[in-house]
Amino acid sequence: MKALLPPGWPRPKGYSNAISAKGRLIVTAGVVGWDEHEQFVSDTLAAQFAQVLRNIVAILAEDGAGPEHIVRMTCYVTDILAYRASLAEIGAAWKDIIGKHYPAMALVAVSSLVDPQAMVEIEATAVVPE
Repeated sequence: MKALLPPGWPRPKGYSNAISAKGRLIVTAGVVGWDEHEQFVSDTLAAQFAQVLRNIVAILAEDGAGPEHIVRMTCYVTDILAYRASLAEIGAAWKDIIGKHYPAMALVAVSSLVDPQAMVEIEATAVVPE
């Protein structure tokens, strides 16, 4: 796996511009911040974001992958201002759950998600070396 950074470009903070990888592909559905009983853990964006990350790590583990194999994430949030206000908490959760691995990412603000309690939904793609 290799992060791609064109010469002269500033290093992105908290994500990579692009990742190059070879191996077995794992693609998640949109994952929300509920627990294994489909109960939301919190009504705050930061706590739901952390739970989504834990859920993605658990899903990847089912096929022998870990957070270090994530190459891309698309994050959908229902409140971009709450996301910006929660960056310190989200960053701390990221370091605790994902570590110092920063895949290519996009973050999109949406008006709502399928479950009305969901404040964040994330799709992840991982590549596990063969």
